[in-house]
Amino acid sequence: MTTPSQLKSISSEIIRKYSDKSDGKALFQHINTLVPYFILFYFSLLSFESESYWIMTVCILLLSFFIVRIFMLMHDCGHKSLFKTPIYNAIGGFFTGVFVGMPQYVWSQHHNYHHSTNGNWEKYRGPLNILSITEFEKLSESKQKKYQYARNIKIAPIGAFMYFIFNPRFNWILGSLQFLFNIVKSKLNDTQIPLKNIVNAQQSGFWKSGKEYFHMTLNNIVLISIWVVASWYFGAANFFTVYILSLSLAGAAGIIIFTIQHNFEGSFASDTENWNYYQGALAGTSFLTVPKVINWFGADIAYHHIHHISAGIPNYNLASCHKAYSYLFEDVTRLRLRDVAKAFSYILWDKENQKIVSVNEYKQMKANQAAAC
Repeated sequence: MTTPSQLKSISSEIIRKYSDKSDGKALFQHINTLVPYFILFYFSLLSFESESYWIMTVCILLLSFFIVRIFMLMHDCGHKSLFKTPIYNAIGGFFTGVFVGMPQYVWSQHHNYHHSTNGNWEKYRGPLNILSITEFEKLSESKQKKYQYARNIKIAPIGAFMYFIFNPRFNWILGSLQFLFNIVKSKLNDTQIPLKNIVNAQQSGFWKSGKEYFHMTLNNIVLISIWVVASWYFGAANFFTVYILSLSLAGAAGIIIFTIQHNFEGSFASDTENWNYYQGALAGTSFLTVPKVINWFGADIAYHHIHHISAGIPNYNLASCHKAYSYLFEDVTRLRLRDVAKAFSYILWDKENQKIVSVNEYKQMKANQAAAC
């Protein structure tokens, strides 16, 4: 069994060998992803217009797979681990962020926090925002049922619609209105105060810095402009039917992938006092053993334990890194496609035992405690 200290001692060697990046490989990944994306989107619209619904269904399903891959490329650009040249990561990240409806810079800032705290569930509760056992026990029976239902894998497409389509637009609009209101209010209170001072003093629950707001604004302006042009050319009903269905399905797959990479049976879930970064990579992160074609669409994010050793290792090096150091990762939890639904049931943080448990496991623990009394 590999210990966190052993992994830490060899991590610099792993990073040195596998962190080399290539602009050529990164560009090719963008081409072999975006070209099929546009072709499939176009044929999805044509088949919908001609009422060829079976063809449309196949096209939208394939399109959703390519959207997942676009998101993974955006994810890698956010880590600055795709292109060798930094500005290319910024450009690639911005445009892939537009295609998936997500302001890339803002998302990557939040995602980097996840990487810096992986395994510390006191600081980060994952995409499902799971409760500790103590917090769950304080809920009424009806609220406990609502909590479980809201984290059911079946409603992932709804969560994806909110996460990728609705929230980024709504938060930007609401935050912008609040921003303008505060400027007007400050000017009315003191007409002599410089506008720059007002702007610098602004605080918002929708962004953490002026740079985040700039990226949110630019993303939304470009994306909404595309919506307008595409609706004019293809028809709003046709365009948004294909757009919403494909992005919701792809987003659901993304939410599911991200969840099961950290929510699974026995997943390491520490508090701050007992947290260890390398233990999070070894025991708090899963390895998805899926067919190669699925790995291609996921840009090898299935090798998530490698990704959490260093987010600077590009996706095209993850598999070879795992193979070279496979002896270190023999105890990393393997999940297959048939394990996905079960993994989604692990939605409670057992702080005392430092792991993620299912509601059924929690109930069994309570029953055992009652029987022992």
